[in-house]
Amino acid sequence: MDFDPLLLARVQFAFTITFHIIFPSFTIGLSAYIATLLVMRARTGNERYARLARFWTKIFAVSFALGVVSGVVLSYQFGTNWSRFSVVTGNIIGPLMGYEVLTAFFLEASFLGILLFGAGRVSPRLHTFAAIMVAVGTAISGFWILSANSWMQTPAGHTVINGIAHPVDWLAIIFNPSFPYRFAHMMTAAYLTTAFVVLAVGARWVLAERHYDEARIMVKMAVGMIVVLAPLQLFIGDQHGLNTLEHQPIKVAAMEAHWDGSKPGDFHIFAWPDEKAETNRFAISIPRGASLVLTHDPNGLFPGLTSVPPQDRPPVKNVFFAFRIMLAIGFAMIGVAIAGAILWWRGALFTTGWFLRIVSHGWWAGFVAIVAGWVVSESGRQPWVVSGILRTADAVSPVPGGSVATSLALFVVVYGIVFSTGIYFINRLLANGLVGGADQPPDAGTPLRPITGARPAGAAGAAPAPATRTGAAGSPGA
Repeated sequence: MDFDPLLLARVQFAFTITFHIIFPSFTIGLSAYIATLLVMRARTGNERYARLARFWTKIFAVSFALGVVSGVVLSYQFGTNWSRFSVVTGNIIGPLMGYEVLTAFFLEASFLGILLFGAGRVSPRLHTFAAIMVAVGTAISGFWILSANSWMQTPAGHTVINGIAHPVDWLAIIFNPSFPYRFAHMMTAAYLTTAFVVLAVGARWVLAERHYDEARIMVKMAVGMIVVLAPLQLFIGDQHGLNTLEHQPIKVAAMEAHWDGSKPGDFHIFAWPDEKAETNRFAISIPRGASLVLTHDPNGLFPGLTSVPPQDRPPVKNVFFAFRIMLAIGFAMIGVAIAGAILWWRGALFTTGWFLRIVSHGWWAGFVAIVAGWVVSESGRQPWVVSGILRTADAVSPVPGGSVATSLALFVVVYGIVFSTGIYFINRLLANGLVGGADQPPDAGTPLRPITGARPAGAAGAAPAPATRTGAAGSPGA
């Protein structure tokens, strides 16, 4: 059997990065939430914030470990499957990844142990400071990763000599044209993702009448965050879209399945893009809607897919449908924000069963939106791995397709085992709730090691709960 090494390398990277991205996204938001809880405890003296911080720290530990494991694999793939990418871009991508290690990983490593094991062993001030530093470290990590990936989308500050990219202006490289928008969009998505997980757990506890005081704190904090960030994300996404239209117009054309640039673009609520016929089937559209959003003029024009040859177009269906999934979830989040704000204002936030039941099952929304957004971003820049510099087909390593197929099969098996185990422990920690009772201090029974906190779900009076699930620089093969 003949294996296509390019296709398999792309599938392998897409598979591994899809697993990876959900965990850093969650830990970025969760570390900030834990730090906020400990700051609130320091300001108010309310031990409920400390209990919640201990509870979420255990979940953070497992998620952080899964993110690290999956991230290491991505780095190795640059050398095994994408060696030509490393040759062409290594002078730029290498230092950016090195800056992440020096600024983010070292910072996290210095304070992560204090955060995980310091409760009751170090002063509350030091423990709180460690949580803040870990949160800052995760944000810095996101900064460098998004900078590197954004440079691959909109490269700047470089020169190409004999096919190799060389840095000329590091500030232009780091703060390349798409970076501010992509960084703001991704970080906001991470915080929204965590807010919906916290809201789901808090709502379940309210409905089950478990840890009621702590549950009220979680619901209020989550709703407050969503009320602010969900509408803000709509604005950031709009600005990001305008920036993408300026620098990557064909990606936007794929997002809108817009073929003919000589006519205003319709917004397709649903359609089936036919790439061979260069048209859309079964379209349900808002006439001139895309032009109104993208150019702020219903008669505005923007480039269509037919403005470039077929070989220079991204996979339209992938980008088109992923964008609509992300958009639908974004508007659903705004709906939750509006409903939550109204119920809070009326004093009915904890007594409105239908709202609590809906949000208690909405933990997955942010994760799906992030993966969908990543598909839009990475697939939308195809056939380029670095826009205008290196095509994906030219970036792959000269290795046999069978070797890539073997490693892909091994990844599927290993990831299935490792991540199933991790998600199992996260689910157990969520099911256990505040193990040992709401008023029990940590040194009187609450485990300080994360995994040891995952007792059987029936222990300590815990009620069962449904399972929950919670970047390498870029995605050459997405």
